[in-house]
Amino acid sequence: MKFASMRKATALLASVAALVSLAACGGNGNTNAAVKNDTTTAEPSEGTPINQDSYPMPDPTSAYNNPKDRSALKQGGTLTLAITEIGPDFNALSVNGNTSYMSGIWKFYMPSIWDYSVDGSKAEPNTNYVTKVEETSTDPETIKFTINDKASWNDGTPITWKDFYATWKVSNGESDKFTPAITTGYDSIDSVKAGANDKEVVVTFKNKFYPYQSVFQQLYPSMAYDESNLDKTADTYTNGWSKNPHADEWGAGPYTIQSFDDTQITFVPNPKWWGDKPLLDSVQYKQMEPSASINAFKNGEIDGSGVGTADRLATAKTVEGAYLRRSYDTGVSTLTINAKSANTSDVNLRKAFVQAVDRSQLAAIDYNGMDWTEKVPGSVILPQFQAGYEDNMPADSAFSTDNAKKTLEAAGYTMGSDGYYTKDGKTAGFTYTTFSDAAQTKAKAQAIQKMAKDAGIKIDIDIKASSEFSKTVGSGNWDMIGLGWSASDPFVYSSSSYQLYGSDSESNYGFVGSSEVDDILKKVVQTEDSTEAIKMFNEAEKKYMENYAQIPFENGYMMFACKKGLANYGPAGYASNLTMGIPNHTENIGWEK
Repeated sequence: MKFASMRKATALLASVAALVSLAACGGNGNTNAAVKNDTTTAEPSEGTPINQDSYPMPDPTSAYNNPKDRSALKQGGTLTLAITEIGPDFNALSVNGNTSYMSGIWKFYMPSIWDYSVDGSKAEPNTNYVTKVEETSTDPETIKFTINDKASWNDGTPITWKDFYATWKVSNGESDKFTPAITTGYDSIDSVKAGANDKEVVVTFKNKFYPYQSVFQQLYPSMAYDESNLDKTADTYTNGWSKNPHADEWGAGPYTIQSFDDTQITFVPNPKWWGDKPLLDSVQYKQMEPSASINAFKNGEIDGSGVGTADRLATAKTVEGAYLRRSYDTGVSTLTINAKSANTSDVNLRKAFVQAVDRSQLAAIDYNGMDWTEKVPGSVILPQFQAGYEDNMPADSAFSTDNAKKTLEAAGYTMGSDGYYTKDGKTAGFTYTTFSDAAQTKAKAQAIQKMAKDAGIKIDIDIKASSEFSKTVGSGNWDMIGLGWSASDPFVYSSSSYQLYGSDSESNYGFVGSSEVDDILKKVVQTEDSTEAIKMFNEAEKKYMENYAQIPFENGYMMFACKKGLANYGPAGYASNLTMGIPNHTENIGWEK
């Protein structure tokens, strides 16, 4: 779920859904004797001392990243963390770069235009880049952005209306030369022009689009967009960011990139930054497999780590003085089935597989030892705590081995002597690709394999390195993968629904859709009343789910173990990149005095 980004694939963001690999974070270690849980009834904002038997539940409207004013923090110090992958595509706006990991990287060195409150109820411009946003007309819908006079790219070029124009043109889907992760909103814009001067942007919509706060979350540099040579521009967009972040010329954030390769990326304060001085002297991310990162935290090599599994939590409990920060996730974990693959093109096989798998057991594997419970979700887009949520899975999708067999038999499959169904000489089965060596990931894969076998469906398991996640997903050469989608704002019912379900969307990894669903989703973005828009979205999602291509099985939590005193790092709802615990204002991450 860039859900990070929902949707960014980890991958929801700016109301772009961002992708994230469902590589569970594994680790091994013996725990010290845990103290009994204290009488705290609500999680403190700084988190909870980690060495406890149980933990207070978080509030979905609160931040748990130890929020502190800059005055309470030191100037200086370093921060070292782990990351699943670094690149290779540094273009966070493209379908291949749309991961929560890249979204987090961009927050350090690229513009982030909107600031959202923790619960998503407020959206305000990041005044480092845009000092004012106002709707100047409702017919046609017209929005004026006033750009900070000091805002500029690292090569000295001022940030102007031209960068909004370039962002619109590469993201609106008009040209097949570009592969944007999301076109919603941008495809409703009629024009982007200068206002009274180059620091004013006038965006006029040809169709009503709501909410407008979900577009222009990030900016694409106008220097990389040459309208007179679209072939060159498109090549830069699709290939020019590969293993090249362009920080020296196209960066415009509080930090810049000192060095990077496939194994690490190091940020240092940007001397050309015009806003508050970054508190840290450097921030380094080291690429690590999940099994390595938790042990790195235990050994003091990194300052924080995700602790999404019981064995990782057990290992983190051995770190003296560590704190646990946890919150509800705004994203979702899914089993995504590729409907265009020869092995999974039959909707009857996909339906039978979903009926054969007890999704609650997959969540139970993840939550074992984590002191966490929740209902199985029925939406890929809306988290269960958000107003308007409905369970949109088909009524006959419920777990039933017998029903799975009946579905296959009604579709002409017959049981073979090996215990698997066949049709036209082909075994009913496919491959499940995972991206982790963690025990938890293997346990889920094996549970899926066993439940499917009970229903006569053969599942093979293909384990790839976590660093191959983006490349594999983008290739489309897989049958089923576990994808997480993360949301960066609460507008995903509007901004991300077409991204994930549109029949021609590059980010519809089910590779199936319909004009009926497309038409409903296009009306959603034109509906100003959010309650009515969510009702329409639910109607569309119910119809899409009949394809049995994107199957939600948990919303879950975000949990970070970190050293005491680390401030403005960790889960903070829509005010942060939940997957990585990175706030919009990375200049404010620091250590307490």
